Amino acid sequence: MDGASFDTRQNLIGGSWRAAAGRETMPLLNPSDGQRLAEIARSGAEDIDAAVAAAKEARRGAWGKLTATERGRLLSTMGRLVLERVEELARMEALDVGKPLKQARADAVALARYLEFYGGAADKVHGDSIPYLDGYTVLSIYEPVGVTGHIVPWNYPMQIIGRSVTASLAMGNAVVIKPAEEACLTALAYARIAEEAGFPAGAINIVSGTGEEAGAALSAHPGINHISFTGSVLVGGLVQAAAARNAVPVTLELGGKSPQVVFDDADLDAALPFLVNAGIQNAGQTCSAASRILVQKGVHDRVLKAMAERYSALRVGTAMSDQDMGPLVSGRQLEIVQGYIDSARQDGLTVAAQGRIGEDAPSGGYYVPPTLVSGAQGSSRLAQEEIFGPVQVVIPFEDEAEALSIANGTDYGLVAGVWTADGSRAMRMARGIETGQVFVNNYGAGGGVELPFGGVKRSGHGREKGFEALYGFASLKTIAIRHG
Repeated sequence: MDGASFDTRQNLIGGSWRAAAGRETMPLLNPSDGQRLAEIARSGAEDIDAAVAAAKEARRGAWGKLTATERGRLLSTMGRLVLERVEELARMEALDVGKPLKQARADAVALARYLEFYGGAADKVHGDSIPYLDGYTVLSIYEPVGVTGHIVPWNYPMQIIGRSVTASLAMGNAVVIKPAEEACLTALAYARIAEEAGFPAGAINIVSGTGEEAGAALSAHPGINHISFTGSVLVGGLVQAAAARNAVPVTLELGGKSPQVVFDDADLDAALPFLVNAGIQNAGQTCSAASRILVQKGVHDRVLKAMAERYSALRVGTAMSDQDMGPLVSGRQLEIVQGYIDSARQDGLTVAAQGRIGEDAPSGGYYVPPTLVSGAQGSSRLAQEEIFGPVQVVIPFEDEAEALSIANGTDYGLVAGVWTADGSRAMRMARGIETGQVFVNNYGAGGGVELPFGGVKRSGHGREKGFEALYGFASLKTIAIRHG
């Protein structure tokens, strides 16, 4: 079954849909059954060159001449068009990534919200006046950086395009998008919807292909003025090194090993759905997944038992069957995640509970049962390494100091959750945890399009989402006028 109603084998470059320069294509596989879903262009450096040139021309031409208000209207129009196509986009994302249809539907609505938010924000990036010497007027203004490159991962194509590409467009930059080779149907659909909304040719360019070919060419291209990358720590380092040779700034949103910290006085009935859902959403293939559950010893056994009951009730099936969880994105990802589950048993940890893969799940799909592990210490491999799968580890702690030590005891710092009825403790923990976002008595805040998002330590740098993202795609210019 094809995943899209348009020709997926083409790139959009300078307003023209065309095959890759080498005419090569590569298959997209459906994670639910391992079968061919579509073909995409296998592009290389020549295609990236053409896309960057088209983006530069758009900046000099029609796109660069639009006012901020006009840019905002185009983005808002796109938002309306996305809302009209929620079901179509959700189906594409579900088939392409493997996530349940209801999760893909939420992603499509989130994409519309990003377009609405940045459409409204486009004409509200204001500069400032700076008091200075007598006889001077000094101004600061924000300008587009020029052409931005966006390397988009496979786990949340719509959401990540929404928060990075849309913010860059709102600032007036032209963009070149390299979607993931594992899942890029909705990325291609985004570009087609932009055309329908009336974006000038070259404002949005999309080039599909492998990371080693198209992604590497984009990262190292001297015509790019800013790179946005979401993905693994390893590849993020390669992207940053390539961009550094051209003195190009990079926004990196990398891995995570996010904790949820549950104290004895927490409202456990409120906490439990968040504890589990934040670990299995999108089959755990989420940078901000809450893969570590830290529980104070007074309620440890109670929380573990309640989580185990929830895990035992989880059902896994095809994306379109809309179960609690779908398959992993690829056979390679399945191998990695299953390896961690096997190593937990080999290391003497306890598999406290697992969900069940439905009997009707196709044998060629990439299915793994969501797995809850207990008996680990903060230093355990499962508590240190990003698994990027539906595996959560429950870790006991004695007091606030130990909880903080365990929470900060990894190389990552992306998101954290704190569950407690003590307001002072909540604030101490929120200030003490080394991370980019902290949620108190909730986790994720419903997606939080308006909330700046990004990490510290090996989770990356720079911020996406919210108004803060606009400044990342802008250059601040100071103008000093001497008038006597």
